[in-house]
Amino acid sequence: MPTSRAEMERLGWDSCDVVLVTGDAYVDHPSFGMAVIGRVLEAQGFRVGIIAQPDWHSAEPFKALGQPNLFWGVTAGNMDSMINRYTADRKIRSDDAYTPGNVGGKRPDRAAIVYSQRCREAYKEVPIVLGGIEASLRRIAHYDYWSDQVRRSIVVDAKCDVLLYGNAERALVEIAHRLARREPVAQITNVRGTAFVRRSSAPGWVEIDSTEVDRPGRVEAHLSPYLSTSEQAQARGGSCSQAEAGSEQTDAASATAAASATESAANPVAAQAPTSAVIAFHPPLAQRAKLSAPERARSVIRLPSYEQVRADPVLYAHASRVLHLETNPGNARALVQAHGSGPGLRDVWINPPPIPLSSAEMDWVFGLPYARSPHPSYADAQGRHDGPTKIPAWEMIRFSVNIMRGCFGGCSFCSITEHEGRIIQSRSEDSIVREVEQIRDQVAGFTGVISDLGGPTANMYRLGCKSPAIEAACRKPSCVYPGICPNLHTDHRPLISIYRRTRALPGIKKVLIGSGLRYDLAVLSPEYVQELVQHHVGGYLKIAPEHTEGGPLSKMMKPGIGSYERFRKMFEHYSAEAGKKQYLIPYFIAAHPGTSDADMMQLALWLKRNGFRADQVQTFYPSPMATATAMYHSGLNPLKGIHRDARAERVDVVKGDRRRRLHKAFLRYHDPANWPLLREALKALGRADLIGNGRQHLIPSFQPAGTSTYQSPRRSNSTPVRPGTLLTQHTGLPPRAGTAGKKRP
Repeated sequence: MPTSRAEMERLGWDSCDVVLVTGDAYVDHPSFGMAVIGRVLEAQGFRVGIIAQPDWHSAEPFKALGQPNLFWGVTAGNMDSMINRYTADRKIRSDDAYTPGNVGGKRPDRAAIVYSQRCREAYKEVPIVLGGIEASLRRIAHYDYWSDQVRRSIVVDAKCDVLLYGNAERALVEIAHRLARREPVAQITNVRGTAFVRRSSAPGWVEIDSTEVDRPGRVEAHLSPYLSTSEQAQARGGSCSQAEAGSEQTDAASATAAASATESAANPVAAQAPTSAVIAFHPPLAQRAKLSAPERARSVIRLPSYEQVRADPVLYAHASRVLHLETNPGNARALVQAHGSGPGLRDVWINPPPIPLSSAEMDWVFGLPYARSPHPSYADAQGRHDGPTKIPAWEMIRFSVNIMRGCFGGCSFCSITEHEGRIIQSRSEDSIVREVEQIRDQVAGFTGVISDLGGPTANMYRLGCKSPAIEAACRKPSCVYPGICPNLHTDHRPLISIYRRTRALPGIKKVLIGSGLRYDLAVLSPEYVQELVQHHVGGYLKIAPEHTEGGPLSKMMKPGIGSYERFRKMFEHYSAEAGKKQYLIPYFIAAHPGTSDADMMQLALWLKRNGFRADQVQTFYPSPMATATAMYHSGLNPLKGIHRDARAERVDVVKGDRRRRLHKAFLRYHDPANWPLLREALKALGRADLIGNGRQHLIPSFQPAGTSTYQSPRRSNSTPVRPGTLLTQHTGLPPRAGTAGKKRP
């Protein structure tokens, strides 16, 4: 797809229907969202151009392809721009895996907002359609880790016309065709998976107020048990007298009398029994409320406003819980959240999530004519992409195949479910095999090794609910926590079939599995574990137990360490059976909400007992909209319900540099630079017995010279903030002339 006027002219185009703006380098590969969107629109007959990593300091680079005929498509890229730029300790990274040469600083902070502003400046009247993971995770008011405050919905800040969240192919195609028919973008409000601003209420919708917690419903007064039936009726404003009853009761009594007469004729004994009036039984209040509940398809839940969640962490946690309960496309309701007050009041309206793609639709998307390489403009002097201009993110997926989307794990710290959904969308086996053959035949540098057949989770291919009806009604955040749902289909045979078929293809030497593995599912299929271990592990297999202790695991929604141990035994057994030396590499998270210092100490002891020495440490990173981020900000557990009293479950939140550093130090107990901090912590925990020079001790009592100062294990990957740039650190915009170094009012 063209990225310049010269390329447009070679195609014979005088203009583009859609111009896509992205924070990533342009790689025409189905693992890059902007390439997928561009090819999908192209297949629908639209002329699509791409502006990749433009200079955002002015609007001129955004005019490179001229004015779009239909709309701008804006995204920050495959990765959130803030997570891409900053470490978990808020230090600026010096690299960017989505940029040629791995060079950092080629996109602004909060790129989705900045790009939208520049698009508006370039061509004011052209609608802006915002998408990608950065927009998706900021569709409502959200806690922002980098500024340590709650920010408004990105729909308001970016001033886009419509936001698409999740996998947006279906919504994007519909919006593009409606705009091509000259339908005003402000009238496109009924597309699933979209969010936009409303200035007035929507007619025909029933609004459900959820702006508070612990608010009792209507309470009916208790009637005295000593009153007669007639007196109870009078207390309710009614009567037991048939003469005073309405016509409906009279008709019912007449029908009953007629039925009694018929029965009397047939049964003389019954005819002798005294007759009595029919009593109508009414359901209890709670049941009546359910019976009279509005239709879900026309219901909208009003969340606490931006101003409320910004000022009250309890309401923030409540809004987070409601949002996560309304994520199943089969039963989710629309959400609305007010921003501002007075004349500036506007509602951010969020439609229910998109319907997942079928296998046939997935095959169509992945079967489009991708070049499977970076744009030629990124090539080095030799015309190659694996030298000085190499794009690491492309290099990582260059010989890999994405076989599915979505994840039903529901890990509280992960944003995959919020973005892609929990219903697995799988490609057909034939489609996957065709892509492997394309890699073999078309991709330069292929040596016969497929680096990965996977997705968000390697072994969720074709797994899902056994019953479509149950799946459409379910509101659980996870299908595998606290245990694997009995309604979950866990058959790994389709995946085994793909593994066997792809590795049997001519020219394919090895098929590796590089995606994360859900080991609690894998142990249910010994045949799968055997197939994986004996044919698809390249010496090391990465899995993520995340922790060993029940407290933090319950907040993460991860299985206990016992599941890992069962998988480890199977892994070692099948490796030995195949005569291979292979190793598991477990990943753990430090400083996750709900993790105490004692929990980290126990994890460190487990690591030492099992002979693990972590090289790089993964520290909890509060990404927008994740459940764990709500815990981090509010100190409450949204998984257990939100209350203002003692019923609410409080969460131990790890904040502050010293405590976060301590939790990382426990994971790197073997690093002498961490020993002074660990000695102090072990004494405070009453575990000075773990300090000594024996095998049973965690850390030694002596300190090697020159090792008493802490240094980040990834020091080489972080750079200090340059003087004069503090103004731009969280806006992505350059400082105004003459204001560098001055405080904002």
